[in-house]
Amino acid sequence: MMIHLRQICLVARELKPAIDDLSHIFGIAPVFEDEAVHRYGLENTLLAVGTQFLEVVAPTEEGTAAGRYLDRRGGDGGYMVITQVESREAQEQVRANAAANDVRVVNERDHGWYRLFQLHPGDMKAAFFSTPWVEGGDTVGRWPFAGDRVWMDKVTADLVTAITGAELQSDDPEALAHHWAAVAGLGVESRGGIPHVAFANAVLRFTEATDGRGAGLGGLDLAVRDRGEVLARAEARGCRTSDTEVMVCGTRFYLDG
Repeated sequence: MMIHLRQICLVARELKPAIDDLSHIFGIAPVFEDEAVHRYGLENTLLAVGTQFLEVVAPTEEGTAAGRYLDRRGGDGGYMVITQVESREAQEQVRANAAANDVRVVNERDHGWYRLFQLHPGDMKAAFFSTPWVEGGDTVGRWPFAGDRVWMDKVTADLVTAITGAELQSDDPEALAHHWAAVAGLGVESRGGIPHVAFANAVLRFTEATDGRGAGLGGLDLAVRDRGEVLARAEARGCRTSDTEVMVCGTRFYLDG
């Protein structure tokens, strides 16, 4: 099955500071705000990372699922892994895989030219997992959650060009890897003793939870054109953690390049 990583969603207590940091440090442009999230008591902004997206959502009222997630994980951090499948049949296979592994669908929409469903983060044991289908199957073009095509002339990629991986952490990374692989309909491979699940354009990496925050989406891999400039910008904002890593919005960003 061909699955493409298309979007990562982070959750923050406050939206504007997170967007300001991400936009400045990585040189990526805000391209869309989705009014549809208001129904969930949220506000959001999407930033383009090449032809992928980094979204941040923040609660605007009490009692939201996002607010409970922030409380549970002790602050800002990773929230959703959002992919794109090539066909409705592939999407239905993921649904069947989820049911076979006791994973619930918690949100579903069918708009004709695209269809999505989201899988429960508790059942996925780390984060929401979503596998939208979009008519035409173009995995670098139109994207309903960024206003279809309105984002395409707003992309800036001088510093960062792609999201190449996501790091899911757990007390039992091997078991978590096999769980995600079973739902996605993909295999698990060991790279240096670390379990990975390969998408068509990125990987999921499964590591030990050593930061005291428990299971969750802890980090992202970014392909960068100018790591020195990214590190300098992060340093100025107190976000640099090493020569290859920065911490923004409660998330580890590993710089490849």
